[in-house]
Amino acid sequence: MTAAIIGLLVPTASAASAAFHGPSTTRIVQGGSIGTWSYPSPSVEQVQVVLSTEGRPLDADVELWHGPDSTPCKMRVYVEDGHLRPFSAIVETPRGPNTIAVRNIGQIEFPVAATVLADAVDRPSTGCVSACATVQGGALRTYPFDPRVASVEVMLRTDGLPLNARLELLQGPDSTKQIVELYTEDGLDRPFFCILETPGAGNVVRIVNTAPVEFPLVVGVAPHAFDEGPEPGSHAVVCS
Repeated sequence: MTAAIIGLLVPTASAASAAFHGPSTTRIVQGGSIGTWSYPSPSVEQVQVVLSTEGRPLDADVELWHGPDSTPCKMRVYVEDGHLRPFSAIVETPRGPNTIAVRNIGQIEFPVAATVLADAVDRPSTGCVSACATVQGGALRTYPFDPRVASVEVMLRTDGLPLNARLELLQGPDSTKQIVELYTEDGLDRPFFCILETPGAGNVVRIVNTAPVEFPLVVGVAPHAFDEGPEPGSHAVVCS
């Protein structure tokens, strides 16, 4: 029975990640329940978390547990359609042991397929790194994208201060397709990186630094994949 369910809910993340997904790393987390993945070895320094549904909303908490009573990274993830726009993010896991916990806070009829990978994870492109800019505490930036952009990279970090941010994917006026509320106790030791699927036209990524003004945030946003292949020489995105 479990194998049949997994067959319906295999995550559909970016092409770079999809080749590494399989039933052995995918678990179905029912609404109101939690799934955990433990990594006792300190050699595992980062993992990739991919969440999806069969087309229903996705509402989950993702936490990094580092020893007893320590949660150095946590995020709340909401996606309007977890099949069309699966969530894919890198979680830094230095100095094991570490545990990734995925809690499905949606209703019981909204299961989530969760995959956690410890090898061959996605990394920011040179275009994403070169597009980095500072966003002061309490400020926001928006990044509109051409309809040909199928997915985008988002990287957030600080110079060692705590990182508090809200990431939104908008499509059209007042239409929020995806929200990530992020906390990291040290944005240099544990930066955030994710890939957002952006099908269709009118996609805008909005980054809000929800920390006080004395906690600036470094943001890098750039196209990851194109519907008609990459556009030569076009990687960085001009923000507004």
